[in-house]
Amino acid sequence: MTPAPALAAEDRALGAFRLTTAITLVATFVLVVIGGIVRVSDSGLGCGPAGSGTHGWPLCEGGLVPAASAASVVEYSHRIAAAVVTVLIGLLIWQALRRLRDQRRLVAGSVVAGVLVLVQAGLGGLTVEHGLEELLVAAHLALAMVLLGLLLLLRRWSTTAPLPAPRRRSVLGALTALAAALVLVTVTTGGWVAGTEGHGTPDQPVAGQAHVACGTGWSTRAFPGCIGRFPGFGQSRLADIQLVHRSAMYLAAAAVLAMAAAAMVAGAGSPAFALAAFLLLAQVALGALNVWLGKHAGLIVGHLALGTLLWMVVVQAGASLLPGVRGGPAASSTG
Repeated sequence: MTPAPALAAEDRALGAFRLTTAITLVATFVLVVIGGIVRVSDSGLGCGPAGSGTHGWPLCEGGLVPAASAASVVEYSHRIAAAVVTVLIGLLIWQALRRLRDQRRLVAGSVVAGVLVLVQAGLGGLTVEHGLEELLVAAHLALAMVLLGLLLLLRRWSTTAPLPAPRRRSVLGALTALAAALVLVTVTTGGWVAGTEGHGTPDQPVAGQAHVACGTGWSTRAFPGCIGRFPGFGQSRLADIQLVHRSAMYLAAAAVLAMAAAAMVAGAGSPAFALAAFLLLAQVALGALNVWLGKHAGLIVGHLALGTLLWMVVVQAGASLLPGVRGGPAASSTG
């Protein structure tokens, strides 16, 4: 049996680790939102055009600080936020290696988070170098979601108190994993939609607008239809990109609602399951408004922020089914 003083010391270390994880989660969420602001303000290439090499990234217009243009300042704020997240993850790694070396999941997870944030930085530079190429934009957003998911798992793994186990936990776990996968695909394809609007400075022409490729206005012709057809594939490349995103959303919506219903039947204690269903409905409504009202910067950023929150809540729901430091959820009578 571990001596009480050693357990107390470990509990303090775990508490500090959880606090750092929570701060890192908030900082990473803010980073994603700032990325959305960079997009809608046409500032993605504010520090340098495509093909500018190190002049545009990691430098900003060839310097260590942004120039006088508003686009460079907005883009640079995203880089500052990324640097803050990198430092916080470095602190997580230090805490895990220095004070929690026996907790292998925390050590391994922290190191993986460090690798992810470095890959994310490189991918960000590659995205700038290639002029905000749409698939790179989508991959950049997807990797940010994976990092958020890993941080949520780290926070759960550093929890000492077990949670009550829901009935039929295996079924609920499978539905939650499916919901998480489909929400991730939906967010990623949303990044693909955003990436088609390849303008990185205010004076650069828009490459395309998959965002409104199915039409606009208060009509079912635009949503859930696409220029009067449902589902409407084959009308144009941009419309097809929009429809891939919508198709992923329909599947994710069904999975999230099934997960929430299963959690209710199983008596799951975490409020994340019900919150996910609420956020889903709000996100669908906001997505429809984005189509019906046309391109509106505030709605686009709100859609990104709410989609990110939905992903985080679904992952949190799944994390509540996993074991913490000293054992997992209490045994269930029905298995």
